[in-house]
Amino acid sequence: MTEIKHLVTINAPAEAVYRAITDQEGLAGWWTEQTKAQPKVGSIAEFRFGDRYLNRMRITGLVPGKKVTWECIEGDREWIGTRFVFDLEEREGKTVTRFAHTNWNEATDLYAHCNYHWGRYMTSLKDYCETGSGTPFRAERS
Repeated sequence: MTEIKHLVTINAPAEAVYRAITDQEGLAGWWTEQTKAQPKVGSIAEFRFGDRYLNRMRITGLVPGKKVTWECIEGDREWIGTRFVFDLEEREGKTVTRFAHTNWNEATDLYAHCNYHWGRYMTSLKDYCETGSGTPFRAERS
């Protein structure tokens, strides 16, 4: 199995980063504005990217201020069954964020495309947590 991994240090407390990756408003602020989500294990979060992509994730784990896990249950066939892990470690008021998109069957062109975009979205998450303004996907720009 193949994994995408990113590491980013965010100048914000872990609880703020946790909210950004669990609350609908937070997710819409850095990943895609077309988000439906609630911070509840077992719930299904929906992420739309205009008319082109729809991903549904089952929230599989929530440890406040520490860890968030999802499993893709609907989306591109290469994404179905993949897992997403956000590990948060607070150090002196900053949050070391370890992101992984795991369980890929192989390193395809889509994998490479997603790796690039996850890096971009990790920068968006950092900006959102530090300044209140990220660069999420906006349908009108697609």
